[in-house]
Amino acid sequence: MKFKAVLILLLVFVSCNTKNKKIEIATKNSVVEKQIETNLDLEVYDFAGFEKFLNKNDDKIYVINFWATWCAPCVKELPYFEKLNSEYANKNVEVLLVSLDFPHLYESKLKPFIKEKKLKSKVIALDDVDMNTWIPKVNEAWSGSLPATIIYKNNKRKFFEQSFTFQELEKEINQFLN
Repeated sequence: MKFKAVLILLLVFVSCNTKNKKIEIATKNSVVEKQIETNLDLEVYDFAGFEKFLNKNDDKIYVINFWATWCAPCVKELPYFEKLNSEYANKNVEVLLVSLDFPHLYESKLKPFIKEKKLKSKVIALDDVDMNTWIPKVNEAWSGSLPATIIYKNNKRKFFEQSFTFQELEKEINQFLN
């Protein structure tokens, strides 16, 4: 009996240290287990730490998209930012996806979302509850709604409080390339 108890305790301990998390997904007729890796590194910044991403002066074009997993228009446009990141990387364009998801959902929502969608652009989380202070520092015209995007190169910058198609993103990027 002691051996069984020790064995069960050992199995519980080992299963808690795994890098993968099994999630049960209910379908109409069955339950499917899906492995999701949860050891994804996620950089989390308050606004003071994040501000450096808004003010780089190195002749590179930066596309900073503010989004969240709970924002349907944000999720819809993410593939366009991913495509921009891959197709324009050789043209000195860098895409940064800034998640405004709630900190208590990083492990259960944000990290699995990043893995599931196979996001290749750099994703960081902005965790600063003083939105009334930092939103106007990002852009005075920003109401705080999502999605929002900044495109800048050195001192030239444009701010958008809207969703994008890939063609619209390309049009804006081309203004910075010329």
